[in-house]
Amino acid sequence: MADQVNTDLYVPDAGETPFLAIDSVSILKAAPVTRLSFRCRDSSVATAGTAFGVTLPQKPLAAETSPTRIAFWLGPDEWMLIAPEADLESVTASMETALEGQPNALVDVSHRQEAILVSGQKANWLLNTGVPLDLDLAAFPIGTVTRTLFHKSPIMLWRTGEDTYVVEAWVSFMDYVSGLLEQSAGELAAA
Repeated sequence: MADQVNTDLYVPDAGETPFLAIDSVSILKAAPVTRLSFRCRDSSVATAGTAFGVTLPQKPLAAETSPTRIAFWLGPDEWMLIAPEADLESVTASMETALEGQPNALVDVSHRQEAILVSGQKANWLLNTGVPLDLDLAAFPIGTVTRTLFHKSPIMLWRTGEDTYVVEAWVSFMDYVSGLLEQSAGELAAA
C-alpha cells in the first residue's frame, strides 16, 4: 500500500483563505481543475485511457493517476476525469478524435463541482461527523475513491494519504459541506 497518492492536480488554491486551520486538522479550497464526466462501452475503455493519458480503472473504488491526469471509477461504465484547468480543450479534442464513431459521452463539468482538501490527524474524525463510512485505514485504504453522502449532500471522497482526503461536491452544496465541517471542527478547537 502506498503512503501517499502522487498527484499535482489537487493543490490548495493560493488565492483562498483556509476554511479551517487548527493543529489537528485543516480544510483548504483546492485550485480549479478540468473535470470531465465520461461514459463509454467496454470496447472503448482502452482507447479512451490512451487518449486521456492514464488507464481508466476497471475496479470499484479505484483511481488511476499520473502527475497531470486522474481517472476515478464511478460505475461500471462511468468515470470522472481530472486534468489541469488549462488542458480542457486539448483533452477534449484528443478524446473526441480517438473515440470518433464509438458511442460515448464526454461532458465538461468543471464548473459544476469544486474540491476541498481535508488533512490532519483528526481528518477521519471530522469527516465521520457526516460521512457514514468506516474511514479506518484497513477499511478505506489510501487511493480509495467513492461517491457517498456528507450529511444530506452528495460528495465524492478520495483518500490520498493516511490523514488526507479530497472532497468533491457540487458548487451549490460546497458551502453546506464546508460549513458543517467547520462547525464540527469547533469541538476539536474547544478540546
